[in-house]
Amino acid sequence: MPTNPDEPYYCSQQINIPPELMDILKQFTKAAIRTQPKDVLAWSAAYFRAMAKGEMPPVKERLEMPVATQKTDTGLTPGLLKVLNKQLGPKKTVGLNLIEEKWLDLALPKEQFDDLVRVGSFSGQVEWNRFFALAASALGDNITDAMKVICEILTADPEGGPARVRFPLFKDLYQYLAKIDGEISQQQINDVFNHLQYDVDKQEGFVMPRNFLSPECPQLS
Repeated sequence: MPTNPDEPYYCSQQINIPPELMDILKQFTKAAIRTQPKDVLAWSAAYFRAMAKGEMPPVKERLEMPVATQKTDTGLTPGLLKVLNKQLGPKKTVGLNLIEEKWLDLALPKEQFDDLVRVGSFSGQVEWNRFFALAASALGDNITDAMKVICEILTADPEGGPARVRFPLFKDLYQYLAKIDGEISQQQINDVFNHLQYDVDKQEGFVMPRNFLSPECPQLS
């Protein structure tokens, strides 16, 4: 019985539970567990906003375990960068305000976003691959680490596979990061490309991390 005599009394037969509610909550719970958002309320709002609009929600594909060699002070992880790429990559060119919105939906540090914008001199409409590559550089100690992350996220190979990407894409993003770095000569870049071309020719136009991580390959940085 209700404690307040003026409060209406409902029996179970009178309460209509939408049949899709349980599945929505089940999928939401799984997504939250996989993603492990720092700000659950803000992330939940972004999740349901994306679902309502028919957009890609900010959800990791699987639970991401910490890696000892991974920088953890920034908050950005390969899994979160992969989420951003799934949301924004198909657009090719994206408004900087939209990148910031998706970034903050994942409770990533605003200060780090501002640093990336400053270093990349981004404004207005941004070529997503440029922002993506620069963000990847925050996940390691050098360009070699960044290119490995880039290959692992952009590849169409299954997880644990060779992580192949098309050589023109690799060249474009490596040259961009080398330009941002400012200390890598064009001769060094050419030496890397010339060495990798032998592997690429045998791999139907693809390059993979084990090619540029090989001791025989000139150092990327």
